[in-house]
Amino acid sequence: MSWLFPLTKSASSSAAGSPGGLTSLQQQKQRLIESLRSSHSSIAEIQKDVEYRLPFSVNNLTININILLPPQFPQEKPVISVYPPIRHHLMDKQGVYVTSPLVNNFTMHSDLGKIIQSLLDEFWKNPPVLAPTSTAFPYLYSNPGGMPSYASQGFPFLPPFPPQEANRTVSSLSVTDTVSSSTTNYTTAKPAAPSFGILSNLPLPVPTADTSVQISQNGFGYRMPDVPDEFPELSELSVSQLTNMNEQEEILLEQFLTLPQLKQIITDKDDLVKSIEELARKNLLLEPSLEAKRQTVLEKYELLTQMKSTFEKKMQRQHELSESCSASALQARLKVAAHEAEEESDNVAEDFLEGKTEIDDFLSNFMEKRTICHCRRAKEEKLQQVIAMHSQFHAS
Repeated sequence: MSWLFPLTKSASSSAAGSPGGLTSLQQQKQRLIESLRSSHSSIAEIQKDVEYRLPFSVNNLTININILLPPQFPQEKPVISVYPPIRHHLMDKQGVYVTSPLVNNFTMHSDLGKIIQSLLDEFWKNPPVLAPTSTAFPYLYSNPGGMPSYASQGFPFLPPFPPQEANRTVSSLSVTDTVSSSTTNYTTAKPAAPSFGILSNLPLPVPTADTSVQISQNGFGYRMPDVPDEFPELSELSVSQLTNMNEQEEILLEQFLTLPQLKQIITDKDDLVKSIEELARKNLLLEPSLEAKRQTVLEKYELLTQMKSTFEKKMQRQHELSESCSASALQARLKVAAHEAEEESDNVAEDFLEGKTEIDDFLSNFMEKRTICHCRRAKEEKLQQVIAMHSQFHAS
């Protein structure tokens, strides 16, 4: 152990020449971390010199890249994972860990910032897709019973509307369906309201018109009066009168207007115009109520959007807290903490060997630091055993 022997000249000179007393390995680690930060300004530091997270979006999909630096980094390669799990040729079968050749062949002379940038470039060039297992929230050990999975839709907590029937038949328009075209003199045309998310997905209304009613060729439900084969009024006229009627359109039109069938058509037309006007007035009276309900729907949709955004932020925060308290993260932190306590005890021993501290101070400080170091190592080993047992249990 280095604290039993005094430092050699070469070691003391190298330690004195390094800035802040950092070793060459620690200096390289700091250079790689600075390269990572300078290459990606939006990166977040979860734990100093241990864990970092970089969010990015591609094809309306937000993915978090988690970078975990092991205690012996950069001699050991970093562990790079993503959430939610995705399908990509640079990911493992579970879609969680990055298996890029740049990561697998990582050395202490590699550029961590460029590696992450190349990973982002590949994701933008070949966009990933969500893995099937990403619909449920990833709990630490297993999905507790009774906890529903969150679907990867725009609104995870709302079921989608059923698909529309492609072969649905719609009957011909009835007289009441033509009100909008007949009332253009009473209402001003308004631009079509834009579709708003859920509203545009509502199912089409089922037609309620009776398809068994015979529809005439003009497209309306009105039945024309029967035209008789003979006109008794014309049988009483002479040939000269008929010839005169045929040559003069005024007389023919006057005779035509006296027909009861035409009078019935004119009466029916006036009644139909009056009913259309009355229906248009009723529709105009319903317009304020419809506009108020439309505004209420828009306000509720805006509230739904805000609640969805708040829900996603809380889910992201819950995931971050779950990751920070995971078994692997705790094990990595215990390793770093044990290594730091060991270095502190070595510094206390070196100070004592150089005559900078008294023996009483040395014994108290050295025993305290060593006790902390051994406790942390014991906890780290116990946690590693628990993780191994858990892995064997799930594998079986």
